[in-house]
Amino acid sequence: MELVRLSLIRRMSSFTLREPATAPEPLAGGTRRPRHPLARLVAALAAAIALLPIATVVLVALSGGSADWPHLARYVLPQAAVTTAILLFLVAIGSGIIGVGCAWLIVAYDFPLRRVLAWALVLPLAVPPYLAAYAFAEFFDYVGPLQGLIRSVFGFNSRGEYWFPEIRSTGGAAVVMVAVTFPYVYLTARVVFIMQGRNIADVARTLGAGPARVFWQVLLPVARPAIVAGIALVLMETLNDIGAVQHLGVRTLTLSVYSTWLNRGSLEGAAQIALLMLFLVLGLLAAERMARHRQRFHATRATQMKVRPPRLPLSGWRAWGATATGLLPVLIGFGIPLFIFGRYALNRIEQFADPRLREAFFTSLLTALTTALLAVGLALALLCAARLARSRQTAILLRLAAIGYALPGTILALGLLISLARFDNFVDALAREYTGVSTGLIFTGSAAAVVLACAIRFLALAEGAIQAGLDKLPPHLDEAARSLGRSFQASAVTVLLPLLRPAILTAGILVFVDTVKELSATILLRPFGFNTLATYVYENASRGVVEDGAMAALVIIATAIVPVILLSGPLTADRDG
Repeated sequence: MELVRLSLIRRMSSFTLREPATAPEPLAGGTRRPRHPLARLVAALAAAIALLPIATVVLVALSGGSADWPHLARYVLPQAAVTTAILLFLVAIGSGIIGVGCAWLIVAYDFPLRRVLAWALVLPLAVPPYLAAYAFAEFFDYVGPLQGLIRSVFGFNSRGEYWFPEIRSTGGAAVVMVAVTFPYVYLTARVVFIMQGRNIADVARTLGAGPARVFWQVLLPVARPAIVAGIALVLMETLNDIGAVQHLGVRTLTLSVYSTWLNRGSLEGAAQIALLMLFLVLGLLAAERMARHRQRFHATRATQMKVRPPRLPLSGWRAWGATATGLLPVLIGFGIPLFIFGRYALNRIEQFADPRLREAFFTSLLTALTTALLAVGLALALLCAARLARSRQTAILLRLAAIGYALPGTILALGLLISLARFDNFVDALAREYTGVSTGLIFTGSAAAVVLACAIRFLALAEGAIQAGLDKLPPHLDEAARSLGRSFQASAVTVLLPLLRPAILTAGILVFVDTVKELSATILLRPFGFNTLATYVYENASRGVVEDGAMAALVIIATAIVPVILLSGPLTADRDG
């Protein structure tokens, strides 16, 4: 899911001014573009598939009995809601401070390793929260390297002789989430500081304002909408997590859905908790949308954009202090997981021959490839439908089809499982009635359910990458091909698709990587014996042998680094050279 948010940030950073949407343009001869009902049907079908899990959760939650409510209201919801609220508050504060601070440090000052840190500060996004939780629990544990170093340096013999914060707590979970999600805020704030800070900061300095006053009274108010949008993305990622909070023993609403469903066997109770989470997600989406709506970028002239932004050179201890400040979040969010899993992997080279690891690798490969093909195919169909119909209704359907990126995997898995189970039961009943043969479960508890869930979640990522490629093409290119006698299908295949090949390849890579990292939906929908790299690490961590999943964890991190750098490169580079 991290790459979905990063792709969204990249699209948010675009400051190209666009013309307002207008009615469909008439074609030559004064005739208007046909309505193309088939294109709308394709968009409506994709939107219906994406909205089906949400609608199912809502219906099950509202139609469920009240037998579970006394237990939920007394023993589950109060503690889970308070814990979730505290976790979200701590993560928002932590990611805001670190993200905004690092962005200001990189933009406003010149110090050693500044250019390296500008892109290195994005590397923690390559570490999924559940892997960070496993690594942090090992690193900060009593028998971990940090406390071992403290005892050896100060001569302590037991835990009772010194105080050390507990990583398996709400505060520890907040540290984990902040460590790997603060780059969302860093990227959004840095884009605004670069794009807007130059002229207004220069004006403030000519009036006698120092760097601190320029930051607090000028640039921070300008960047506030972007910061709010970045924090909203961080909070949605926090709500989506289940592996980290489960490993650290923090009972959030997401974990309560999982435990109520599997441990208590109450599907209705799980749906009711999921409905509360859905309202919370909608609130975060509204806040993020409002923040993006309030963003206003001043379009400076091209000659001005080439001027290097003024940065205050630091020297002496201040320069190295700035370097250490920028390096610390990278070492914590990316260095600790790499150190822990790398050390374990070096001691377990023989795991390369483990048939379970090879099976998990090939399962991840096949699942991710299938999901990428499905998501990219759906994205192409949706964008072609939108380009063909060009109506407000089709545009709305396109946005509804991409809503899966905002859904926590637990809600998506719950709604999809119920929907698929009812469909399988319906087909089985028909088969029994007319043929006397039971079809059993076709989709429920199968790999197809995992692929469908990932495709729904990451459809927005594929659509965003391909739309970015479409935006670079002339708007009437396919119309020019049709004016030469080509049909829409022929012009799409022979003109648009060859030009969109790099964007399609990028979309496939991004969906592939996020599917490899996906855990929340996979652990709830996978059939017995179905292990991806993510679930392989999860199972080993659940058994208390994180080290046995080190190889798989390193493969996941290495896979995620490439697209993170690919997407973040244009954002971390100074736009003015």
